[in-house]
Amino acid sequence: MEMVHVVFSNDGSVKKISGCPEGVGGQDWFNFLSRKTCDRYESLSGGRGVFRFEKEEIEALAGEVAGNRK
Repeated sequence: MEMVHVVFSNDGSVKKISGCPEGVGGQDWFNFLSRKTCDRYESLSGGRGVFRFEKEEIEALAGEVAGNRK
């Protein structure tokens, strides 16, 4: 199982996110994952959260969002 970790600023915007494809902003990556995989996100305490995926799923999503940027 692969995880994408998210850390939020006090205003709710994304401060840091793991697995972000090159050329894609952290907030855009979070928004994309939220829209595509709403059932994969878990809120954590302290302004954090995590998405859980199979390795193949996260690779496909990263390719899709990067392809949408071109």
